[in-house]
Amino acid sequence: MEDIKRRVRWWGWALLAVAVLGAVGLWRARSRPVDPAAAFQTAKVDPRRITTKVTATGTLSALVTVEVGSQVSGRIQELLVDFNSEVKKGQVIARLDPQLVQAAVDRAKANQLAARANVTKARVMAENSRKQAERARTLRQQQFISQADLETAEATADTARAEVAAMEGQLAQAQAALSEAEVNLKQATIVSPTDGIVISRDVDVGQTVAASLQAPKLFTIAEDLRKMQVNTSVAEADVGRLQPGMTATFSVDAWPGERFTGTIRQIRNAATTTQNVVTYDAVIDVANPDLKLKPGMTANVTIVTAQKDGVLAVPNAALRFRPAAPEGATEEAAAPERAEDGSRVLYVLRQGALGPVRARVRTGLTDGSYTELVQGDLHAGDTVVTGQAATASTAAAAPAGVAAGARPGGMRPPGRGGLF
Repeated sequence: MEDIKRRVRWWGWALLAVAVLGAVGLWRARSRPVDPAAAFQTAKVDPRRITTKVTATGTLSALVTVEVGSQVSGRIQELLVDFNSEVKKGQVIARLDPQLVQAAVDRAKANQLAARANVTKARVMAENSRKQAERARTLRQQQFISQADLETAEATADTARAEVAAMEGQLAQAQAALSEAEVNLKQATIVSPTDGIVISRDVDVGQTVAASLQAPKLFTIAEDLRKMQVNTSVAEADVGRLQPGMTATFSVDAWPGERFTGTIRQIRNAATTTQNVVTYDAVIDVANPDLKLKPGMTANVTIVTAQKDGVLAVPNAALRFRPAAPEGATEEAAAPERAEDGSRVLYVLRQGALGPVRARVRTGLTDGSYTELVQGDLHAGDTVVTGQAATASTAAAAPAGVAAGARPGGMRPPGRGGLF
């Protein structure tokens, strides 16, 4: 019996102690001043450098690239250059089999000889017809022939003169055909049209090229690989910020970690539309003295369009943050993200304030992470709200659980067991 009384008294004192501790904890939690910053994610307003950039991808190519073709058809008889061969203007780089074009030249010469002979024959006949017409006029004056015979002789003379003109025209045609055949024979020898380097060879010895519809491509020659260009695809939203003369930097996969520099030479007005995406070609001149860059490489281009140093800036998250509107809040309390005058709203933690204070500012440059503050009641060191703290609700709910009389886990009375 005494043991039971002792246990009852022990549990009574334990419950009383738990109740007192819970009441004290609840009182301290409610009386402690609440720090507004504990419920939010914040950032400081600091001076920093803001740089706006335009990024694009492009392809490297030589300033002047010439595709060398053939104006005549034939079989490749000889190739005198290969990939990466340096060539000079007028240098022979390939030859076609000249047998067919040489036969065409011989045929054209024979036609020219025949046409010249026909001209000579026509002139002789015309001279004979002229003399017969003169004799007919004399005989007509002496009344030895009729007027009809005179007219026939004169008509024959006129026809002979016309035949001479026709034969002379055929001779001119034969001479033109001979000239064309000789040009084709000359074109069977392929020469380089410029100084440069062969970057592509598209034929082999023995291959037949047909130039009936269009000139087949035999070689591609880059004029000077020490001066190259990058043709970039710039989005229409960014092309308005670019101007000729701006400096551009780019990298290529072949040389990781190395940056190359160029200058915008031209922004072409011709638009390219791919899957409803409009881009414009910004041509960038690049010096390539070490010949590290090669035609066809993909360049990841960055162009700095504006830069400011030491300007007040805030994270872009601060411009996007909007606190939960309290119940019964008016429309004025829910400030829009951007007003009609271009100003924007962010929230600041002021000393002595119970919560975030709304501040309207004007913004300037942005680099995608931070935005310049042009105008507004903000100073260096001010604290702006960028988000809601994830543990705010948990921290507020913890003291309430203690005040509810929650029994600490694992507490057992001494002895064999409890009464409850």
